[in-house]
Amino acid sequence: MIDAFEAEHPDVEVALDTYPAGAEGDNIVKTRLATGEMSDVFLYNSGALMQALNPDSTLYNLAEEPWMADVADDFQAAVATDQGVYGAPTGTAQAGGIIYNKKVYDELGLSVPESWGDFMANNEKIKEAGITPVFQSYADTWTAQMIVLGSFANVTAVDPDWAEEFTAGNRKYADEPAFAGFEHLQELADAGLFNEDYASATYNEAVGALVEGTAAQYPLLTNAMIRNVRQNYPDAIDDLGIFPIPADNPADTRLTMWQPNALYVPASTEGEKRDAALAFVEFFNSPAGCEIQNESEPGGPYVISSCELPEDVAPIVTDVEQWFDEGKTGLSIGFLSPVKGPNLENILVEVGSTISTAQQGADAYDADVKKQAQQLGLPGW
Repeated sequence: MIDAFEAEHPDVEVALDTYPAGAEGDNIVKTRLATGEMSDVFLYNSGALMQALNPDSTLYNLAEEPWMADVADDFQAAVATDQGVYGAPTGTAQAGGIIYNKKVYDELGLSVPESWGDFMANNEKIKEAGITPVFQSYADTWTAQMIVLGSFANVTAVDPDWAEEFTAGNRKYADEPAFAGFEHLQELADAGLFNEDYASATYNEAVGALVEGTAAQYPLLTNAMIRNVRQNYPDAIDDLGIFPIPADNPADTRLTMWQPNALYVPASTEGEKRDAALAFVEFFNSPAGCEIQNESEPGGPYVISSCELPEDVAPIVTDVEQWFDEGKTGLSIGFLSPVKGPNLENILVEVGSTISTAQQGADAYDADVKKQAQQLGLPGW
């Protein structure tokens, strides 16, 4: 992307900077924004984590950029406040759920589970066959969140007002229906369904185990899976599918969807640097930029009309489209509420490691989100 942009803008030189994922990276971004030392363009989450950046003070308002008219309303809402729209989409929307090895399922005669009970029955059959039922990779702590975050569409299937009431301080993760995600993670851990090295295993090792068939299932986001497999195991992409993290009641099972991350321009970037930054942001979703994005294998639909999916998308994307077409999807909590506690990944590592119980983890996260809601100045907390 940088090479293509520089070829079209020879008077601009782009230097790539990186920062860690997870909580450490969040702290770096917030610190550099607060001190006015942030990169001229940076990639970051949309939704709740963006709201925690105090965007009205730290980010440049992109609402009047001409390409913004092509951006879907749902995405704009995920990068906006009452005072501005701050992000440009990068890549596609994606789903979070159970990514599974279709060959393993076929060999064991398993069907996609419709309920949590079905899922646990599948897991026991997988375990009996000597295959890891559910891979976990707690060396990369962000991956520990999927069982809880990926269950959120099931929560809103039961209680459509949950996110709004949560933002107002009237819903808790320690109570049903949201507590089910914590309960289910503990249930998987207590049943011994994880890989033995879950505490030290990495995301890359998890993907390898899944495509090689030594693990049958890995809870993850579609984009993260597809990009890794395309790069490291391109011949295996057709072997993988996705289904929602099942609800206890099959009627409540939904596939949870994420809006894409975004490019942001700090308010501290000014003058010629701002002009160059805005040119890069516009190029990213231009026809040339979209073509480059498609090389990274989309994990779902684009949220800007200037980009279109290629014809040869992975079966995982086809699975996502099927759930979407059936009306059985819902947004992740991060796009319905500005409240997300920063310590969820660490709390869930403890639950998944049986250091904490589901109840202790949910209580800890409720305390975590209370602090964040108070920092945001939200009423009701």
